[in-house]
Amino acid sequence: MTASDPKAHLHRYLRSAREAVLWKLDGTSEYAARRPMTPTGTNLLGLVKHLGVVEFGYFGDTFARPYDEPIAQQDFVADPTADLWATADESRADIVAFYRRAWAHADATIDALDLTAEGSVPWWSEDHRTVTLHQILVHVTAETNRHAGHADIIRELIDGTAGLLADNDNMPTNDPDQWKTHRAKLEETAKQAARLRK
Repeated sequence: MTASDPKAHLHRYLRSAREAVLWKLDGTSEYAARRPMTPTGTNLLGLVKHLGVVEFGYFGDTFARPYDEPIAQQDFVADPTADLWATADESRADIVAFYRRAWAHADATIDALDLTAEGSVPWWSEDHRTVTLHQILVHVTAETNRHAGHADIIRELIDGTAGLLADNDNMPTNDPDQWKTHRAKLEETAKQAARLRK
């Protein structure tokens, strides 16, 4: 039996979620990567940019570990959605590189501190502001996985690509005809349920 290493386990889940988010960009056009797919404008490249800002904030500002990243230091008062979309001047390569720099900065913080190390989240209420690295690792891993789920759905809506990772899609089938049949079954089931519960 191997010894448990909670920090390593949490970090592994964070790394896996990061890779899942980036995979959703693979093979998309500039338009598809930026295309707003929900009424609130959720888009693939915006999710990547947002998660970079999140990691710099939680693993940088919270633990007083400075960084020099203009994207992460934008004026979110002037535009509270500035981290949720890429400007026309920000290339996909710029945003992906920014996210990878956020990973490196976060990973350095995670490696340098114990799980019990305390920090302060400036944008949280005073009574919840003091945190540990353990709390932040859980929080950021949960947020990254939440947005990976958003990216899953957005990418499927764009071109039908679905699954967890390029080398492990974790899907029961890749047969489009089976999915078409499955979807039709679910549509009919939804209609039946609606009729039964009028």
